[in-house]
Amino acid sequence: MQQVTFRPTRDQYAFTFGGAEPVMRVRPGTVLTLWTEDAYSGQLTSAGELSSQALTSPDLNPQTGPFHVEGAEPGDVLAVHIVDLTPARSWGASAMMPFFGGLTTTPLDPGLQAPLEERTYVYEYDAASDTVAFAAQGSDLVVPLPANPMLGTVGVAPAQREVRTSLVPDAFGGNMDTPEMRAGTTAYFTVNVEGALFSLGDGHYRQGEGESCGTAVEGAMNVTVIVDLVKGGALAAPSWPRLESDTHLMAVGSARPLENAWKAGQVEMVGWLSQLHGIDAMDAYQLLTQISEVPLANVVDTNFSVVTKADKRLLPTAPAFDGLHADLRARAASLGTITY
Repeated sequence: MQQVTFRPTRDQYAFTFGGAEPVMRVRPGTVLTLWTEDAYSGQLTSAGELSSQALTSPDLNPQTGPFHVEGAEPGDVLAVHIVDLTPARSWGASAMMPFFGGLTTTPLDPGLQAPLEERTYVYEYDAASDTVAFAAQGSDLVVPLPANPMLGTVGVAPAQREVRTSLVPDAFGGNMDTPEMRAGTTAYFTVNVEGALFSLGDGHYRQGEGESCGTAVEGAMNVTVIVDLVKGGALAAPSWPRLESDTHLMAVGSARPLENAWKAGQVEMVGWLSQLHGIDAMDAYQLLTQISEVPLANVVDTNFSVVTKADKRLLPTAPAFDGLHADLRARAASLGTITY
């Protein structure tokens, strides 16, 4: 396998999906070892800083990429397998920002209420115990929490020459903020433009489902992924991002209101189950009704994201994309211990 290491300079970050020139070309099957900056572009570094004062640049949610995948054409499926995610710093930060979050007035849900109090929390990351430490500001409570490194943002360029901010999730992927986007997961995206132009970033050292206040434990991340390509046509291409782990098939829908995000993921999963098991849509709908798990990814972004999960252990064996996930897992295992 070809292995490529890339650490972007500050002027090489992308802040959109679509509209950005690729940082390099890679072949399908390439192992990429990358570094991603945190969602604040490194501007928020201590509990004494408030986001309204520290975030002086509008450049938020920087993406490493985009990467042009050779041979990728519209209608193909890009597979991004996450081999490893390792925090790149000994701390991460979570900020409560004015008019942002799930439990406050926001520009998309306006009201007459004043903004909630601004606070910045810095979580120390202990690599030895693989924990992040929550430290209350109104008391002396300290709670060590297991780290669950994930990528908030993975996606490809949208169709129709559209350019979308890296703060928005949609059918192309983007800022979905699901804890399912972790090491061992394969993400599948429909290719919309030549080369796919995929990017990733927004590392989280820990995040609960829903990302309630709007920010996770945001931190710079060392990332290793394997990129591959499924050639095909419209029949193989998902309408919404699909994820696969060793135990689950997943589909991510992103929209507002929350109900529409749920519907998008459910419809995508009905189609996937139908395709995999050779059953009609109504049978797949009935089956999904009995087995679906539906964790929230985010309820704070411009679009909300909802994950529909189906446990593969409850279903007959039917490898998705000709068993690509298992193949990628084997290739990842052959790399041995990842060091940065």
